Amino acid sequence: MVSKAQQHYLAELYRLQQDSASFVSLSTLAETLDASIQAVSRMVRRLKEYGLVEHELYQGVSLTAEGERQAMPAIRRHRLIEVFLVRVMGFGWDEAHELTDQLELGVNSTLEDRMDALAGYPTRCPHGEPIPSKEGVMPRVDDEPLVNKQPGARLRISRVRTRDAEMLQYIAALGFLPGVELQFVAQAPFGGPLRLACHGQEHIIGRELAAALWVENHQ
Repeated sequence: MVSKAQQHYLAELYRLQQDSASFVSLSTLAETLDASIQAVSRMVRRLKEYGLVEHELYQGVSLTAEGERQAMPAIRRHRLIEVFLVRVMGFGWDEAHELTDQLELGVNSTLEDRMDALAGYPTRCPHGEPIPSKEGVMPRVDDEPLVNKQPGARLRISRVRTRDAEMLQYIAALGFLPGVELQFVAQAPFGGPLRLACHGQEHIIGRELAAALWVENHQ
C-alpha cells in the first residue's frame, strides 16, 4: 500500500510534469520538496520498485500510469485543504500552499470529507487547479499560458500557476484571479511586456508574471 509520504512525492512529480516535458530532474524534485538529493534518490528507487515511476539516467523521473493513479488522492487532499484554509478559515491564497504542506499528512479521509463539505464541494483550488474526484478522475482543463496568446484575444483566467507568495499577492492586487475576464490588448516587440485590459483598467505586466496566468478563450 502506498504511504501518504510516497503519495506526496507522486503528487509533486505529477504537478512538475505538467510544466515540463515527460521527465523531471532529481534536482528539480529535491528543490520542490525541500529535500536532499540523497533522500529523493532513495524514495525514487522505492517508487521505481513499486512500478510507480520510471527513472532514466541523465533524463530524470516520470510517472507511470499506475503512479499517476496513485498520485490523485494526494492531489485531491492538498487542493481541498487549500480551499478549506481560504474559504472557511480566511487565510490568503498566498499562504495556502505552505500551510497545506504542513497539514496534509495528518488529514485522514474523515477530515478530508468534512473539509470538502464545509468548503462547499469545490471543483478547483484557490489558484484554479482542478480537484480530482474521489474516484481519482482529474477534470480536463482546456487552457494555456497567456504568453502563448495573440494580442486582441478576449480571455478568461483559468489558473494562476505559481507558488511564489509575493507574486500571488501582486496578482491578487491587480485583480487577476481565476474566473476574471480580460482582453490582451498589445505586446511590446521582441518578447516585451504585455498590455491587458481588465475591470475597465489597463495593466502592463512582464512575461514572467504573464507565464503564470493560464487562460481560456472567452467570447
